[in-house]
Formats: sequence, C-alpha cells, structure tokens
Amino acid sequence: MQKTYSTVVEGMTCGNCAITISKLLEKKGATNISANAASGEVSFSVPEEADVEKVYDSIDGLGYKVVRGEEDIASHASHASHDHDHSARYLLISALLTVPLLAHMFTNWYVLHLPWVQFAFATPVYIMGIMVFGKSAVRSLQNRVPNMDVLIMLGATAAYIYSLIGLLFYKDQAMDYLFFETTASIITLVMLGNWIEHKTVTSTTVAINELVKLQPQTARIVMTDSVGKESVMTVESKYVRTGDIVLVNNGDSVPVDGEIIYGDAQLDEHMITGESMPVRKQVGNTVVGGTLVVDGNLKVKATTIGNASVLSNIIKMVREAQGTKPQLQKLADKISAIFVPTVLVIAVATLLGNYFFVHLSFAESMMRSIAVMVISCPCAMGLATPAAVAVGLGRAARNGILIKGGDTLERLKTIKQIVFDKTGTLTTGKLQIESLVIADKNMQEDQLRSLIASIEAHSSHPIARSINAQWKSNHPVIFRETTEVKGKGIEAVDEAGVQWQLGSGKWLHENAAVDKGYDVYLYKNGTYTAALKISDAIRKDAKDTVAKLKQMGYKTILLSGDSEEKCRYVAESLGIQDVFAGYNPEQKNKKLDELMRAAPTAMVGDGINDAPALAKATVGISLSESTQIAIQSANIILSGNKLSVLPKAIRLGIYTDQTIKQNLFWAFIYNIIAIPVAAIGLLRPTYGAGIMALSDVVLILNSLLLGVRKLDK
Repeated sequence: MQKTYSTVVEGMTCGNCAITISKLLEKKGATNISANAASGEVSFSVPEEADVEKVYDSIDGLGYKVVRGEEDIASHASHASHDHDHSARYLLISALLTVPLLAHMFTNWYVLHLPWVQFAFATPVYIMGIMVFGKSAVRSLQNRVPNMDVLIMLGATAAYIYSLIGLLFYKDQAMDYLFFETTASIITLVMLGNWIEHKTVTSTTVAINELVKLQPQTARIVMTDSVGKESVMTVESKYVRTGDIVLVNNGDSVPVDGEIIYGDAQLDEHMITGESMPVRKQVGNTVVGGTLVVDGNLKVKATTIGNASVLSNIIKMVREAQGTKPQLQKLADKISAIFVPTVLVIAVATLLGNYFFVHLSFAESMMRSIAVMVISCPCAMGLATPAAVAVGLGRAARNGILIKGGDTLERLKTIKQIVFDKTGTLTTGKLQIESLVIADKNMQEDQLRSLIASIEAHSSHPIARSINAQWKSNHPVIFRETTEVKGKGIEAVDEAGVQWQLGSGKWLHENAAVDKGYDVYLYKNGTYTAALKISDAIRKDAKDTVAKLKQMGYKTILLSGDSEEKCRYVAESLGIQDVFAGYNPEQKNKKLDELMRAAPTAMVGDGINDAPALAKATVGISLSESTQIAIQSANIILSGNKLSVLPKAIRLGIYTDQTIKQNLFWAFIYNIIAIPVAAIGLLRPTYGAGIMALSDVVLILNSLLLGVRKLDK
C-alpha cells in the first residue's frame, strides 16, 4: 500500500530546484511526485512501511529545508520571505562589487587594472556564490542528481582559481591570466536571473494569495450559559469547532463554512463563485468561509472547519494543480536529467580540443570551456512549463475555473466532443410549472391554482414543493381529510364533501384518451378535471454555451438517465446534435467508453450517477453546486455554477499548451545555438551568463502574456 505525504520545502524557489528534488524522490522510489516551485510545496507517495524521515533528510541533504511538525504554510511564507530578502542582499552586494570589475574593460584607470584590486572585488562575490550555489552543487553531486548549480560553480571556480594562480605564480604576466570579472559576473548575473524568476513566479500565484487572504484570522463565538445568557468571545479561527455558533456582523468575513441559524444578510461571494452581485442569505441557507457580509448580521453554526472547508479545499486544489506536470514538462525533465553530464563532457572536450588541436593558449581554451558551462545552464528548460502552468491556473481561478492538475490544461486541447448530463447540468435541477390544461370548463384558472396548491401543501414531494413555491394562494382551500397515497399522489375531501385526487397519470389517467404526456392530473369525484406539465428549467446560459462550443468545432452530445421525450426537448431547445436517453450509470460509463474510442471526450455532469463517467472521461467537468462525489471525480470545477465559462476553460487549455510549446522551443533553441557558439570562442563567459539570465526573462514574459490573452474569441 502507498501512503501520500505533503510538506513544504524551504529554498525550493525555482523550476530547476523542483526538478532536482523530483529526481531525488524518484531515486528514493517515490511515485505521484508533485514539486511546486511557486508555493514551495512537495507531495509524493511511498510504501507505508517506508521511513519518510529518511526521505526528508535526503532533501535536506541537497541544501533545502523540509518543514516538519506543526509548522504551516503561513510560517513557511515568513521563512520564504526572509530567505528571499537574504538572496536579494547578496545580489545587491555582488552587483556593487562586479560593476568595477567589468568597468576595467572600458576604462584605462590604472587602479581598476591592479591584480590585487580585482582580487579584492572578486573574492567576496565568489564567497557569496559558494554560499548561494556551492552547497547545493556539492550535495547534488553526492546524491548523483547534478543540477545547474554544478555548472555555475564549475565555471566560476575555474575562472577564479585560474586567475588566482596567475596572480600568485605569474606576477610578471598576471594580466594574461586574470579573469576575476568572469567569476564575479557569472555569479552576479545568475543571482539576478534567480531573483527575476522568483519575483515572476511569485506574481503568477496572485490568485492563490488572494484566496489565502480571504481566510479570516479571528472569529466571534457566541457562548450561552446555563440560564440562557449570551456572551461573545473572540478567538483565532483555527480554534472554532464543528457545532460552535459564530457571530458575523456587517462588514465581516464569514470565518467558517456553516448554516445560518439567525438573521439574514447580503453576501459578496465573488471570490468563491465569480458572482459579482451580492446574494441574499437567510435562516437555513449555507454560507462559505471567506465570503463577505455587505449588509446585515448573522449567527452561523459551524459545519465544516479547517482544512475541510470549501476555501481550504480550493486553495489546496490550485496549489496541487500547479505542481502536476504535463507530458511536455516530463519530457523536458528527462532531457534535463542527462543535460548536466552531457555539458560537462562538452566543456572538457572544448578545453582539450581548443588547446591540443586548435592550438590556442590554455587561458583562451579555458575561457571557451567556462563559457560552454555557463551558457548551458538548463534553468530555462526547468522554467518553461511551470511558468506557463502557473499563469494558466491563476488566470483560470480569476475566471471562476478551478483546475485539478496542470496536466488537465494539456488534455483540454485534445478534446473533440463534449458530453452533457441533463438534469442539474443543462437544466437548473429546479422544477417549474410549464403548462396547465383545464378539462372542466366550469373551473377558473385561479380557482384551480388555489385548489392544487392547497392539496400539494400536504405533501413533501419535490413536485409538490415546487408547485407550492410558484402558486402560493391567498385563499387556501380547507379539507376535512387528506391522505397521501405513496408513490401515486394525494386524495382529499373538501368541506362540501367533494373528493379530489391529484397525482400521476399511471394512477389516475392511464386509460384516458385525451391530454396524454402530462406529469400531474387532477380528478374531481372520479372525473378528469385538469393536468399539469412540470419541467426542469433550462439554464439561461446553456443555449449560448452550446452554440459557442459548436462554433469552436466541438461535437455536443446529451447523455442522460431521463426520459427520451424530455431529453429530446432539451436537446432541440439547445441545438445539441446527438441524444442518448434513459441510461443508468453503468450504461453511461459504457457509452462514454464507446465515445472515447472515437475521439477524446469531455464529460460535463453534476450528480452521483455522473461520477464514474467524470472520472473516466478525457477531462471531467463539474459545476460548483454539484454533489461532492461529482466534484471529487471531475478535473475541472466551474465556480458560480456557471456553464458559460466552459468555452473559456477550453480556450485557456489550448492557449496554455501553445505557451508551453513556445517556451520549450525557445529554451532548446537557445541551448542548441549557444553551446557551439561558446565552444568556438564567439561568446565569452560574462556575456553567456547575461544571455542565460535573459533567456529566463523571455520565457517568463511569454508566459505572462497568457494572463492577458482574450478568452472570448
């Protein structure tokens, strides 16, 4: 049996860091590995009998720090901020010392050309380079998972030691051996690239940070003593327990998921549902933690707390999604795994080839070898996919689309056909009276409405509740007796002794020759009097959504357990091409198998009976008010219960895949072109380090463009 662990790793701030840790975990036999450089979170599965502490120790051994025990995300955030400030300080000091070293190439001021002055400027930078990159490089070699820091330190160390030897042993010809500016510029420019990457990756997680900020830190618990007197105590939200009564005043954020037991209010739920207008909530309604009371006061009974709350699950879902790797990223990781050893071989070959065969000086041959190592750092490849996925998921969250796994974005672009469930998906799931037929011409419509509503008031059936909600009467009919006939309807006798029967056609109307196909029939003293057709209201945005999907080239299909007649009506109303009605969950699953053999298929559903199909589909899509099992089975949840965002979700998947491919193309082309250019001496190490940092910037900017691309066309 496998057991899954999740933790936070401090110091994992770049895509290459995540690759290094993933490779180590693979060597330890872990599976289902997710390393998210944006949040610092790592999850993996190992056999139950495995000692997870040894796995954590091996990650620590790479120079990172695994957060253990009760330390939480907030604690990690403060550490991460501190670590980043530390790196920023090193970058600032290194830059100030590197500028004079580079300036000596452009000025004749003798002071900058003095060997010991250059040594004095370069040595602190080299020491800071060891502190930032050296420990990680050595430990990655010890664990046989060499990372980009190995190349950085080899290049910087080779230039530094070569310069130091020239300074100490070739004093008369020292200037021919001094490459201190190469050491300093390599370290400084790579620090700059890491800093830019850290800042940009952090900016792509704005949506998550905004969700985290929604979680109130305190709550007012209503305490009741033995005589019924109430008092209010303010506590940290984490101490609220299920069943506690929480007071939420005007302007407060709701601290927990719960049920309103007192009061009514207008709530701003836009960060959870995407709905811009406040929603009225009253006694009996449920509320979600993090939503804002804009008008009114409430007492809420806590039903779901802590990590089980809706907001916590959303945050966890998005964080996990950022760490899940699409196939393109797995390909890049495999290439990166053999990249460092390959580059080291090329660097040695460059040194030996230029010295022995091209007959260049050892100094020039060394510089070309160093340039190869510096220019080849695979951080751009490690950043290509995570940057695009992070931006794509953040964009999705802002549009009310919650995506489980970055690989879901990749699968979305393969979809050719979309299968819809009917009830609760294309329809609202709320029954409404579609039409009324009156057979007894002596009965007036208002009179019939009052009569039917009065009879249905004695039933708890969903149809009865729906009729009562729509036909509330100011003049209810009084009955001497009422009897509910289970599975059929209701019999009632009014004060005049008239017997009324209201129920299904199979009970009352099966042998009648007229007005077939209705849902509820009314009989008076055994005579057919009236009939009602009840329908499930079609969602307001369903028709426009289906039309957009068809315009985008997708085949739309209706697959439902409802009757043929009702499914045909909905399909014709919405313009859906194919209809499969009367299917139970097992039949739905088999039909979906058949459809998926024809083409990659997305399934949109909301019920328990849709869960197997949602899990089986190429991409499972659920609405936010669906059953819990449907939400758990789906890959995408459309917040705010809005079907209209589905076309945006699909376009976002297509655009994200395009961005990943563009990023990988530029990353690979950069290395393919730059390595031979450096090997033949056309690119010095200093410029190589600068171009390497610039390549990260190009990929990041290209990824950020995904955040502003139009999703409506």
